[in-house]
Amino acid sequence: MINTCQNCGGYSVDKTISENGKLMTCNLCGFTQPIKRQPLFIITGASGVGKSTTSRELFVRNSNVITMESDILWCNAFNNPEDDYREYRELWLRMCKNISQGGKPVVLCGCSVPKQFENCKERRYFSDIHYFAIVCDDETLSKRLKKRNWVNDEYIKNSISFNKWLKENASITTPHMTLLDNTNLSIMESYEIASSWIESLLK
Repeated sequence: MINTCQNCGGYSVDKTISENGKLMTCNLCGFTQPIKRQPLFIITGASGVGKSTTSRELFVRNSNVITMESDILWCNAFNNPEDDYREYRELWLRMCKNISQGGKPVVLCGCSVPKQFENCKERRYFSDIHYFAIVCDDETLSKRLKKRNWVNDEYIKNSISFNKWLKENASITTPHMTLLDNTNLSIMESYEIASSWIESLLK
């Protein structure tokens, strides 16, 4: 919807956004129209760490945002780690920017790192992207994953590796990621911390 010009009907991601973030101009015909440039919230973490559980509580309890799970659009055609899953990230940014035109920002949950979104063309349509990484200790993560009967040892190893990477790099990515260690937290405690983080950035 946003990528298609109301005037000429041309499709383009590369629209010019005004300095105040309230207008976008078609680079094909020069037509200018309003836009709601919202922040985007990314909740990331290794598989099994509890990010989906926390996001599910946000979906139910926090009416100030629209919470989405990125896995709902995943298919093997997007499995391109060599380009940081660029097509998949662009697709989700396009989805989120259109959803947020309704007046509420989006919280997107899924395994990711900042550079996978920050390098996208669709990034320009958001005022900010804020990153929240949920982690836990390795033993706890391993126990959580072993409860899933489809998980093998290699999957657990990769999840623990990503969990460690987040702990070591959250403070030095661009932008940085806010880190939450939920090893000893209940679901509601994790939700409350995540929700408070979001609300503090909406003020």
